[in-house]
Formats: sequence, structure tokens, C-alpha cells
Amino acid sequence: MIEQLISAAREGVEERRGQISQADLESHLSARGEDRPFREALVRPGLSLIAEFKRRSPSAGDISASSAIVDQVGAYERGGAAALSVLTDERHFGGSLEDLRAARAACGLPILRKDFIVDPYQLYEAAVNGADAVLLIVRALGDEELGALYAEARRLDLDCLVEVHDGEELERALALDVEVIGINNRNLDEGTVDVGTTYELMPDVPAGKTVVAESGISERAELEELERVGVDAVLIGTALMSAPDPEARTRELTGADEGTREHHLP
Repeated sequence: MIEQLISAAREGVEERRGQISQADLESHLSARGEDRPFREALVRPGLSLIAEFKRRSPSAGDISASSAIVDQVGAYERGGAAALSVLTDERHFGGSLEDLRAARAACGLPILRKDFIVDPYQLYEAAVNGADAVLLIVRALGDEELGALYAEARRLDLDCLVEVHDGEELERALALDVEVIGINNRNLDEGTVDVGTTYELMPDVPAGKTVVAESGISERAELEELERVGVDAVLIGTALMSAPDPEARTRELTGADEGTREHHLP
């Protein structure tokens, strides 16, 4: 499955590059808005929630095809989310760079561009269209590609969520001394999800790294247990996108109404 997604991502880059050159994108970098540090939002006291906007996915199909991104991200912000994740892959997730721009204009949270990043061109797209961070999937990249994309992203002042799924991928990420590690509980080859993946890999993550647990998380009790073992943040999409009241669901997950998290207090 992941090979198809990577291939589609490369095709999409070439199509867009034919419409807007990388040089054109670079010329707009100076117009970027306020700095919203992504990593800083994840390391405040308490477990941080990265709330995701996605209309559909290859595994779940249509989730909320008609959702308005402005309304959804507003609900996430009011509900106590620390950051946003916005899918920009159109073919498989129903997203777009326009969604990224809309989310940026609609709220004050730092934003992760979530996509299959395979080319430096996408980093410039992310920076110009309002992202504060990008997702780099170790499984999708060779060591040289991963290192080059990571270095270029940091040069553009983009934080990186470097995603791993097993011990070998974690070693590759740590070889780059990355700051933010995403542990994806989903096997991207098979599509299966096992939250135990996070618990299995956590002991091998050195102190000082920021850890984000991804996929298969939907209940407050799960967040509390992940926080107990040292996870700094969770990324949740489907459980929020499918909720009848996304603000209430976000509050339930973050504990925003309990007043126990310093970064959610007025």
C-alpha cells in the first residue's frame, strides 16, 4: 500500500512543479506569517493533543467528506488541542494545500503538514502555505533522502515529525539526532494497527526526545496511560473527525474542562 502512496506523491509533485516552480515558491518565503513553534507546543506540561483534519483515508474510507475545515479547526482550538495536523494529499485523503492555508487563517495553533514528503519541493510548499512542521516517514525514504529532507526542512525553519514503526526505523531516525519522533501504531504495509507498538519502542527512545504516539487512539484512558510511560503528545484524527461534536470530543480527550493542564489554562 505504501508504495502506491509514495508513487502518487511523486507524481503529484511533478504535476505541481509544472504549474509553480520551486523558484517561485522560494520567492514567497519572505511573506510567511508569525512563527508558531510546533515542538514547543508538544512539550508543555501534560499530554498534548495534535488534532487532525482529514476527510477520508485509504483504511477508513470517507470519514467526514463534507466537513468545513474552518469550523473543525476552530472546534479543535476551543477544545484544547495543542497543535493541528492537516492532510494535504488529495487523491487518498481528500486534502489540499488550500486546507493548509484555511487552517492557518482560522486559528492560532501550530500546524503540521501531513503528507508523503518525498521531495524538497514539498517543503517549500509547506512553508509558503502556512505549515510550521512537516511529517517525514522513515519507511518511505532512504537514509540519504531522509537526511537531506530533514536538513532542508530545518533550514526553512520547519519542525519535523519523524515517523517510525519499528526498532530499525527508530535507529535510523536517531542516527539523524531528530528532535520529534512519531511512533505510528499502524503498519503502513498491511494497514493493521497495534497501540502496543508505542509501548514496545518507548524504552529505546533516549531521554530528551519529544515523542508523539499516532494511530488507533480514541479514549481518554489511553492518553493517560501513554502519558504515564513518557509520551509527550498524541495525534488523533478519525475519532475527532467522526465525532458529532468535535469540540466536546476534543475537550474530553484533552481534559480541558478539568483545569489540570497548565497549557490549557487561561
